[in-house]
Amino acid sequence: MRALSCEEPGRLRIIQRDEPVPGEGDVLVRIRHVGVCGTDYHIFHGNQPYLSYPRVIGHELGGEVVTAPASSSLRPGQIVSIMPTLYCGQCRACRAGKTNCCQRLEVLGVHRDGGACDYIAVPEANVIPADGLTASQAAMVEFLAIGAHGVSRGSIGGSDRVVVVGAGPIGIAGAIFAKAVGAHVSVVDLNARRLAFCRDELGADAVFEASPDILERLGRATDGDYFDCVIDATGSPAAMQTGFNLVGHGGRYVLLSLVRADITFNDPEFHKRETTLLASRNAVRADFETVLSAMRGGKVPM
Repeated sequence: MRALSCEEPGRLRIIQRDEPVPGEGDVLVRIRHVGVCGTDYHIFHGNQPYLSYPRVIGHELGGEVVTAPASSSLRPGQIVSIMPTLYCGQCRACRAGKTNCCQRLEVLGVHRDGGACDYIAVPEANVIPADGLTASQAAMVEFLAIGAHGVSRGSIGGSDRVVVVGAGPIGIAGAIFAKAVGAHVSVVDLNARRLAFCRDELGADAVFEASPDILERLGRATDGDYFDCVIDATGSPAAMQTGFNLVGHGGRYVLLSLVRADITFNDPEFHKRETTLLASRNAVRADFETVLSAMRGGKVPM
């Protein structure tokens, strides 16, 4: 079968390898669509912190079942999305249901070879039925689940005023699911086209083009209260540090971004506001189910 390998930073190659043989409890999936993620760009450019080369990339996956275990409810030809986080099921995090931060976590396309290939075999627990969707739509579920998980981490509800900083795909996903729970959602980005999309297609309540005076502008827009929850999806250490200033008193700050840097904050301000700081890593199966329900319900402009 074919596979797309990043041999080293800056070099991609189509390689040939044997089709996978499913192990006990595995599902064999024929890959039909693969999304290109920011992580894949980082791998190509050599700045992904958790990776060794060569690596078959691809973790936003939509496909169809080829074979499944005899006891499985999955059936050949069924459209599925694949949760790319492979977890041990035994460590403290897994026992608590936090499979997204398993102590021995491996992500397809990062820690082990991914899904930019013709076929892949993965544990049944990682195969999510996507009935009613096309394979290309199923390939969007993973990145949308990242945003849904961030909204869940921030305990966002209908009375909250939320700002999403960074309107790339992950930030867009955060905005979609913050709106889905009824929050008032503002979006900040440098790109006017992305902001227009958030306003016109996603129904963002307010959009703000980033500028040196963005703190003052957002302060005026919120009567000095700022936000109940701030979601950062910029991938910029400077923006992530600035985001602490957007958190209102008693508010939460969710970092969806992952950067190879130290992030600092002013401790007196952090304590004065009793800020809750939250990392958001990957997603769990419940987030995939949330996304699939939203897609089927017309809440995502697919």
